Amino acid sequence: MATNSTSVGDPPAMTTITVRRARTGDAEAFARMMGDPQVLPGLLQLPYPSIEAWRTRLAEHDAPGRHDLLLVAEIDGAVVGNGGLNPTGPALRRRHALGLGIAVAAEWQRRGVGSALMAALIDAADRWLGCLRIELTVFTDNAAAIALYRKFGFELEGTHRAYALRDGSYADVHAMARLHPNPPRIPG
Repeated sequence: MATNSTSVGDPPAMTTITVRRARTGDAEAFARMMGDPQVLPGLLQLPYPSIEAWRTRLAEHDAPGRHDLLLVAEIDGAVVGNGGLNPTGPALRRRHALGLGIAVAAEWQRRGVGSALMAALIDAADRWLGCLRIELTVFTDNAAAIALYRKFGFELEGTHRAYALRDGSYADVHAMARLHPNPPRIPG
C-alpha cells in the first residue's frame, strides 16, 4: 500500500499528512468526522452516522468489481480527512466521468489536508483511472471548498436550485467539473 506525504502547517511546527487507501478499521473515524456539526452541513450525509454502517460501506469499497477509490488523510496516525472518486452511474457512455467527494475534520480545515487529498485523487484520475472528467457539487456558500476546487482546475458549470435539504432549508449547489488537461494518447 503506497502512501504519499506532504508537509504542511504554520511555521515553525510542520505537520506531515499521509494519504492512503481507506480501510474498514477507519469506520469510527468516518462516523465521527461525517457527523461533526461543523462538517455535516457541507456534506450530503445524514446526521447521527452509524459506525456499523460505515464499517459495512468501507468493506463494500473493497469488494470485487467495485471501481471506487476512497482515500484518507492521516496526521500522527489519526484520520483527519477523506476523499473519493466514484463512478457516476452504470451508463457505459459515462465511464469517462467520476464523481468526487471530500470531507475534512473541522479542526484540520484550511491546513493543507484538502489539498493533499485533492492532489492524490487527481493524480490517480489522470494517471491511472482513465478519467477524462471529474464532477462534483458544492453548496454555493462554501467559499473555502469552491476555492480549493478552483485551485485544482475545476470550473463552475451551473447552479442547482433547492438541490438538498440542509438544516431545515433547501440549499443551492454549484455543479463543478474538471476535464483532464492532457488526456492520454496512443503514441504515433
